[in-house]
Amino acid sequence: MKLKKEFVTHELCDEQILVSASGTFSGYVKSNKTAAFIVDLLKNEISEEDIVNKLIEKYDVSKEIVSKDVKNVIATLRKIGAIDE
Repeated sequence: MKLKKEFVTHELCDEQILVSASGTFSGYVKSNKTAAFIVDLLKNEISEEDIVNKLIEKYDVSKEIVSKDVKNVIATLRKIGAIDE
């Protein structure tokens, strides 16, 4: 999966903002550091499992917690049409 090229990110006051450059989604998504890390990984083709593994390496947390967070972020991105499967 990968973030659609129509969606762009911008860093603002230690937060990441995700917007649609094509107008397919009206609004923006504000991400915390963990969600921003996931979005950044999605700028290149990557699997959900690889995202989980990279988060475990970065934050040294349990797979159960990370998996839930990754699923939630990906679900939000799918809901707004930001993911290419």
